Amino acid sequence: MDILAKIAEQRIREAMERGEFDNLPLQGKPVKLDDLVGVPEHLRMGYTILKNAGVLPEEMQLKKDIVSLQSLLAACYDETEKQALTQKMNEKILRYNMMMEKQSHRPASQKYHAKVLKKLGA
Repeated sequence: MDILAKIAEQRIREAMERGEFDNLPLQGKPVKLDDLVGVPEHLRMGYTILKNAGVLPEEMQLKKDIVSLQSLLAACYDETEKQALTQKMNEKILRYNMMMEKQSHRPASQKYHAKVLKKLGA
């Protein structure tokens, strides 16, 4: 744990001992976590706008399409149709991988990735 986290934890403990958290308006009620906690900060506004408009970001739509195509392939018996579905799925996987590669080269994305690895202890 870094020094700032230790200081924050110490101050929270001290405030709890003084009773500063007693009788808060939302005490005992569940905390509503933001849906975008795992999204890098520079992408959150865009994700919120898309979410409010009922649109999935392209990478999420691609993942959804890939899963659907995998299900269709598992249930498909016609070889011609299997080849067409496989071709379509491979194109979507390639597009998705290209998008992820492009995003991973951004400085903000690299910093975010490093923070995630640090939290996971990797």
